[in-house]
Amino acid sequence: MSTVEEAEVREKQRKPASRDRYFDLLRAVALFRVVFYHLMGWAWLPVVFPSMGVMFALAGNLMARSLNRRPAVVVVRGRLRRLLPPLWLLGAVGVTGMLLGGWGPSEEGHPLWWWLHLAFWILPLSDPPYGEGLPGIHGLIGADWAVAVGVPLWYLRAYLWFVLLSPLLLRALRAAPWPTVLAPIALSATLEFGVLTVPGWRLEAGLTDLGAFGACWLLGMAHQEGVLRRLPRYVVPSLAPMVACAGLWYASTQGFEEGHDLDDMPFAQSLWSFAAVLLLLHLSPAWQEWPRRLRRWDRLITLLNSRAVTIYLWHSVGIVVVESLWDRLWSIGFLETDAHWILVSPWAQLPAVWLLTAGCVVCFGWMEDLAAGRHPRLWPDGRPGAHRA
Repeated sequence: MSTVEEAEVREKQRKPASRDRYFDLLRAVALFRVVFYHLMGWAWLPVVFPSMGVMFALAGNLMARSLNRRPAVVVVRGRLRRLLPPLWLLGAVGVTGMLLGGWGPSEEGHPLWWWLHLAFWILPLSDPPYGEGLPGIHGLIGADWAVAVGVPLWYLRAYLWFVLLSPLLLRALRAAPWPTVLAPIALSATLEFGVLTVPGWRLEAGLTDLGAFGACWLLGMAHQEGVLRRLPRYVVPSLAPMVACAGLWYASTQGFEEGHDLDDMPFAQSLWSFAAVLLLLHLSPAWQEWPRRLRRWDRLITLLNSRAVTIYLWHSVGIVVVESLWDRLWSIGFLETDAHWILVSPWAQLPAVWLLTAGCVVCFGWMEDLAAGRHPRLWPDGRPGAHRA
């Protein structure tokens, strides 16, 4: 590391940590888009705003900032402490419901594998198992509820691996910035075109996510380390659109126009997310206070940031519950004849989904406070004297 870079690191360590409201806004928009996409299912939404790439980039930025201030072991332990308890609470509720619904050791062949894989609900080094095809619950929750509990957990698994690898990634980034940032895209290309084949779907899934979103995580770290600031100002606006177009072009060759989205195309996802995150970090106004037009949204954005893990983990269950209730509305005659749009439009379901998600925030969000060593709060929107649980 050069003398100038060492001075930058020492300066960061002396400065007190402060919230970047621009990053808070990006995280809130990303989270809202995730919920919106899972309800609507529109393939173009990940193109308009690549939420997962943005969330990984913001987490990588925060991880690099923490590693500059504290020992790596302390930082990794702190991240795990914040990440795992909300997962354990979801598992306590979800896995108990699956067991009561008839899910058991016979679901994965040999019973030993089922018991071993249950450990991924404690430490998600791979995707935790969940019961598919379980019956609904008293007509209020459809048969896909267990899938809704389990499928979103790939993000926690990928996040966990990025956290564990971050000390090594930060060293590599400081030694060779841009080769390190671009290495995950190269990995994604080798997987996409068959240059590298991986035995076992669990290892393949982990490497696929590393290739698709690793560059975004590293871009967040590079932003914190000042790598992007050392580029001439014209480089990012000139190159990022070209990379984005390459990603969209490749997606179009893989059936994107037929309804497939970027989640089904890891290599196209890696290019598009890299370009979008690069542009967003290039803008990076670093607000310490909200601009006047955004001040009215302060409480909502603060709440979304304070309960990001809870909202991500529980919103899919809310969607399944709302869709199940909507199916029961078909039995109400006047709705089918006079208000048919209520039954078929997802827009009518959106307020109900957010209402149930808000209920999950109140019921389960306090675990995020306990995991962070704070007093549990029911509705942490930033108000002085917010309600404590």
